[in-house]
Parts: sequence; C-alpha cells; structure tokens
Amino acid sequence: MSKASLNVLLVSASLSADKGNSRALATSFLSALEASGQPFQLTHHDLVERDLPHLDGVEMQAWMTPADERSAEQRKLAALSDGFLAELRAADLLVVAAPLYNLGLPTQMKAWFDRVLRAGETFRYTEKGPSGLLEGKQALVLAARGGMYAGSELDSQTPHLKSMLGLMGITEQHFIYAEGLNMGDEQKVGALSEARTSIANYVDAL
Repeated sequence: MSKASLNVLLVSASLSADKGNSRALATSFLSALEASGQPFQLTHHDLVERDLPHLDGVEMQAWMTPADERSAEQRKLAALSDGFLAELRAADLLVVAAPLYNLGLPTQMKAWFDRVLRAGETFRYTEKGPSGLLEGKQALVLAARGGMYAGSELDSQTPHLKSMLGLMGITEQHFIYAEGLNMGDEQKVGALSEARTSIANYVDAL
C-alpha cells in the first residue's frame, strides 16, 4: 500500500541564505525525505527573503475586523496572515530551520510566528486558559548554534519555540541541534554529522 503524501511546511530565516548552517540542516532533511521514497509536498518560506514587516496595530486591527466589514487596505493586510494560516492548517509537518541570533529567534521568524499565533484561529481562550486548535500535527526544529547552549540557562530559544508551538496545539515536537559550529572545524564537522544522523533517523520514523 502506498503512503499518503506528506504536506511539509518549511520556514527558514538564515541571514546567510543557502550558506547558513540552519539551511544546511534543512537541506539534509529534504534530501533524507527524498531518499526515503516518502511522497511529499513542500512549501518553503525563506523569511529573510520575504522581508516580512514587524507586526503593528493596524495589521492586527485588520484581523479583528469581521471579514465582510474590512476596507480594501484591511483585506490586503489580513491576506498575508490568512495565507500563512491556510498553509499551516494544511501542513502535516512544520519544519523550523532556526539559527540562534543573540540567544533568540531571528526577527524575521518571529514576524511569521506573530502572524500565525492568532486567538480564534490557531488557539482559543477558555476558562482553563488557552487551548490549541492545530492538534494532530508534528513540528521539527532544526537548530544551528555557533556555541553550546542546549540545556543551559542561555538557551531561551528552545522554550520559546516549545511554548509557541504548544500554544497552537502542536505538542508533538522534535528538536535536532547542531552546536559549537563556531568552535573549530573539528567540532563543526562532528556536530553537523551527528545532526544529519539524527535527521535521517527522524525521517525513517515518519
């Protein structure tokens, strides 16, 4: 019996584009997926190339205005977030290729998350607190770091991503790290090799 096609949504935000380590991890993932024979459909947003503006009150107000009451400008503003939401809802697997900049996410990636973390769309508020609306999806985070941060107090990126994904109901989360990439060639080669092995094992288990 043939496998159903996997709908993959990949978001990346490396300032070094294709030369970035986080993009190299994403390429390794796609190569492993192709080699596995698993049919898949891919949507990829290079969020640096997209040059998303920071979220402001005018755009947020456009979302909060009922669709049939929006002005032409509000419809244009809302369309960006609505398009990202449609892609995320359709995805079986969200892949986040995340470099670590100043101990956090690139601002371009935060701008994408700001447009998909919407009350009433990807989560809702209840008497018991927020409840995610995107259950049944997986998230794979491919994290590239120049130093060694995972598991330390300096790694604010991991809990931030876990919280944002969990808020939307994406609780099946997998993190693969390549660390110490600026700590000498031997460390870099070893870390990337170990990450590629982890990626291959993850794809085998899909």
